[in-house]
Amino acid sequence: MELKEERSVADACLAVLQCSEPRAKIMAARAAARDWRLGRLAHRFDSAPPDRPGRPERPLLLPPQRMPRRGRGGSERARIAMVHALAHIEFVAIDLAFDLVARFGDDMPPDFVTDWLRVGADEAMHFALLARRLAELGSDYGALPAHDGLWEAAQETAHDVTARLAIVPMVLEARALDITPETVLRFRHFGDERTARMLERIVDDEIRHVAAGTKWFLWATNRVGADPQETYQMLVRRHFRGAVKPPFNDSARSQAGLTRDFYGPLAG
Repeated sequence: MELKEERSVADACLAVLQCSEPRAKIMAARAAARDWRLGRLAHRFDSAPPDRPGRPERPLLLPPQRMPRRGRGGSERARIAMVHALAHIEFVAIDLAFDLVARFGDDMPPDFVTDWLRVGADEAMHFALLARRLAELGSDYGALPAHDGLWEAAQETAHDVTARLAIVPMVLEARALDITPETVLRFRHFGDERTARMLERIVDDEIRHVAAGTKWFLWATNRVGADPQETYQMLVRRHFRGAVKPPFNDSARSQAGLTRDFYGPLAG
């Protein structure tokens, strides 16, 4: 009897990336992380990731400069807009994690796969929490437009794992460490304790995600004998289209191993 070949981790990642329906993507992400943890997936990369992952028909994706202003008030409309924006970030972050594994995992140790599949499962959980919160507020994911800046960062760094790690976890996710505490305070100020607690839970996970990015960035630069801080600053200047600007949550960044000698010289 012919034995069935063990499914590859690349195939499991591809299944996540190809899903367009949000709930299906969540389930595929959880299944991939679980199957890897249980030893059901081979460390084999025989499926190339798509240039662009599956996306639902909604939300409408707009250029960042065309996004409507959310406002800073405590109205329910403003809170829904903020939760929707955060949900979209987490939805794209699912694909960022699984694309990282599918695109670069063949050149990295198995522990790299372990770390980033865990991150991907976290992002799926975060999206599920925020989508549920939108429903509680009388809305849903897709009801408002969103922008595609996060995936543009993935496309910009699709050629180099070191650049991807520098830009996505060590710039974009690190920025979330800076701004989320203020966002928590804003929701709490307007009496939305449920969303505030949800965001506190999410930011604790994001510290681990930035830590994973820093860990593997250091591994990649050490492998070729490059200076980590100089390489980080060079890659950010080359590939990041925004500004690395204060205020910085130095405490949370430091917990993640991302010390000021990385980002301080870039601060504008």
